[in-house]
Amino acid sequence: MASDAAPASGRAASVHAIDHAAAMTPQRRKQALVVVAGAFMMDLIDLTIVNVALPSIQRDLGADTAAMQWMVAGYAVAFAVLLITGGRLGDTKGYRRLFMLGMAGFTATSLLCGAAVSAEMLVLARLAQGATAALMLPQVMSLIQVMYPPAERIGALAVFGVLGGIAAVLGPVIGGILIEANLFGLGWRPIFLINGPLGLVGLIAAWRLLPPGRSAHGGAVDMVGTGLIAATLLALLLPLLQGREAGWPLWCLALLAASPLLAWAFIAHIRRQAPHGKALVDPVLFANRGFSVGLSLSLCFQATTAGLLFILTLTLQYGLGCTPLETALVHIPYALGASVAIGFVARRALPRIGLRLILIGVALMLAGLAALAGLVAGGGGLVPLGAALLLTGTGMGMVGGPLGPVTLSDVDVAHAGSASGSMKAVQQLGAASGAALIGGVFFILAGDLANGAARSAFLLTVPLLAGLLLMVAFLVTRLPRDLRIFRK
Repeated sequence: MASDAAPASGRAASVHAIDHAAAMTPQRRKQALVVVAGAFMMDLIDLTIVNVALPSIQRDLGADTAAMQWMVAGYAVAFAVLLITGGRLGDTKGYRRLFMLGMAGFTATSLLCGAAVSAEMLVLARLAQGATAALMLPQVMSLIQVMYPPAERIGALAVFGVLGGIAAVLGPVIGGILIEANLFGLGWRPIFLINGPLGLVGLIAAWRLLPPGRSAHGGAVDMVGTGLIAATLLALLLPLLQGREAGWPLWCLALLAASPLLAWAFIAHIRRQAPHGKALVDPVLFANRGFSVGLSLSLCFQATTAGLLFILTLTLQYGLGCTPLETALVHIPYALGASVAIGFVARRALPRIGLRLILIGVALMLAGLAALAGLVAGGGGLVPLGAALLLTGTGMGMVGGPLGPVTLSDVDVAHAGSASGSMKAVQQLGAASGAALIGGVFFILAGDLANGAARSAFLLTVPLLAGLLLMVAFLVTRLPRDLRIFRK
């Protein structure tokens, strides 16, 4: 949205939100919060539940390593590409309508995932699942704005920080339990099928409880920009995910060569559209050094964490012989460490020690990574692995917790929505890149994952992860020291 229109839109939307908030009873508001929080949890659990199931899926469907990467990366890519567009559609068509459309699609595609009879079908269903999540999730924060008066929004939004930590723990554990239980002989399929009844209940509750709010000045939907960014990401990620299995044919190299040209076309397009308030992302944002460096930090950091969790899950099951449930349980300390660091340590320490907090977090992650490498090399038990993951997760929280406030610190309020959406999209792109790049290197080294190859591949991939963490530390030094959040 162009900066000259944004303040008026913000005032109109604010008045609109206050009208709906006043019309809702406190009881209905709480019930509506449960509905949107449930959708938020469904998305996060689906992100974290799949990694644990990958070996079971591979054995059942005969998936090759590229398909395994697509099952993780495909969801994130589709989500990243359509996230900002989903938010704009909510502004123009109504938040409740898009929320329900997204939830219906998410439920249906979850059932398709559970019914997949081939790896290719599951990959396509995961892409569709990510696309429908991109319609549903942006409406969650918009509905909070509509349902709650300004003074009460902070408390409502705080709920989602807690739920994020809970989902990070619950996702792998639920996945491990469902796979071990082998309900009705369905193996891994219930991790997706469980969304069927949950989604149906959510749809009924959304229709009854959510207000039909929308922005008074909804922004135009930039379908050309969406298409260009989708083409750019496809040209970059498709060769990275498929090139190894296909033997790096000419089309892979051609797509890689085309990706920077498509990126240039996208940048040129948003520059042309920005004066008319129609750009997918306002290019003025990237003149802000804190925002630009913060996005680079988020991309690099998310690629590191997503890549680590992806290859660690495979190493635990293929290399150390862990069951899906044991794999899930050993991830709990990681999630708990991250949750505590984000919820308590980062929030209190960031104003006191500033950007040094992120550097301390990087150091803890490097120490945890070194400990994991030593334990994998020696065939370490679950308890020592859990301790190493607790250290790694704590460091992760000390890096990830401050990234949002730091990146958005100096963004003008008129561009807050576009900046926040861009950051979330970049985080999803980072997750997809981690599965593609780090997963690709791991599979090149591991081959068919037989005869302990997964352990050796993990150890040889650790230097790449460490290098990415050092890049995170370097980017921290490029952030402005006078960010608004540090000014007293």
